[in-house]
Amino acid sequence: MTGWQGTPIEVQIVKEKDPSIVPPVFRAGIGMQEGFLTVIPTARISYIGYYRDETTLQPKKYYAKLAEDVQERRNYILDPMLATGGTTSAVCTLLKEAGVKDIKVLCILAAPEGIRRVAEDHPDVDIIPAVIDSHLNEQGYIIPPGLGDAGDRLFGTR
Repeated sequence: MTGWQGTPIEVQIVKEKDPSIVPPVFRAGIGMQEGFLTVIPTARISYIGYYRDETTLQPKKYYAKLAEDVQERRNYILDPMLATGGTTSAVCTLLKEAGVKDIKVLCILAAPEGIRRVAEDHPDVDIIPAVIDSHLNEQGYIIPPGLGDAGDRLFGTR
């Protein structure tokens, strides 16, 4: 990739392959993919699918297709909500088992419980939320205001 890096005062020309891979977490993370690619258009895409069992609140993997050389690049996990942290932690584990060492989590809403879980399970992973809400309710949803199921909202399903 050729481009500039730095502040408007100091500009540095960069000529290298983009070190980024974006694994949006199905389904809700797909809603963040286009925006991320406007910032880093040469990033490669991995797809990882998990759903949260509504009874146990545990993550269940149903799909994973990782980009080539995933272990050599920074991975930005895209998931709009970090609630219990179970799915995000499971995605981090999956990536680490594939040899990934540089992981960052990008989310829009996060609950303290989810941040704490991921930080305990993966202290080497950076968590970057836009907003931290107050807590989770009994069903493991972020309060207030929360969004319910972000994938259902994005795709108009239940």
